[in-house]
Amino acid sequence: MTYQNIIRDKSYVFAKLAVRMYSLHSNNQILRPILLQFVRSATSVGANVEEAVAAESRADFRHKMTIAYKEARETAYWLRLFR
Repeated sequence: MTYQNIIRDKSYVFAKLAVRMYSLHSNNQILRPILLQFVRSATSVGANVEEAVAAESRADFRHKMTIAYKEARETAYWLRLFR
């Protein structure tokens, strides 16, 4: 049985958008280091959510989702800096 996981789906779409943003602006030498940090944290959110989906226990699930949350907060920081 397959089921829809909204957090998993949205974090995947967001990671794809982050990679696209990097590809569109990576020629800017000033923004490149910030963009790299942004892409790392944005893609890490989805990766940690994927890990949480396959967690071995509730504690493992909570731990991985907490890491995803921290990465999302870091990503929000980089977005604020861009703005």
